[in-house]
Amino acid sequence: MTIGRLIEGRDTVLTCDVSTTVHEAAGILAQRRIGALPVMEDGSIAGIFSERDVIYRLHEFGPEMLTMPVGKVMTAPPVTVEPATPVLTALALMTRRRIRHLPVVDGGRMVGFVSIGDLVKYRIDKVESEAAAMRDYIQMA
Repeated sequence: MTIGRLIEGRDTVLTCDVSTTVHEAAGILAQRRIGALPVMEDGSIAGIFSERDVIYRLHEFGPEMLTMPVGKVMTAPPVTVEPATPVLTALALMTRRRIRHLPVVDGGRMVGFVSIGDLVKYRIDKVESEAAAMRDYIQMA
């Protein structure tokens, strides 16, 4: 299974611009109950703004960081994958790099956004399906 197949049929990805304030972006995270936003600049992905960025920058800059643009506090450059990337390869990358979100980029354009939760859910569903098939096989033998 590839990342491209995993994101088929998904809605447009919610993003923010590098000029969005941290306060506004944190509000989006809270309202939507999500952990990260891709940050765009001139139509291209420039970085990722996550809950971790809020905590790290709050410690670094104090409460005035809320008025800063996301472009100053985001994680950049973003680690990305292509639609053809196998799910298990993406999962290994996220584990190795200790990240929770990956923009999916095709030809320089962001076409999706996946979380480690998306990939773990796929993996669990696959293992459960294989176990069910094995149980059925054993019962029929």
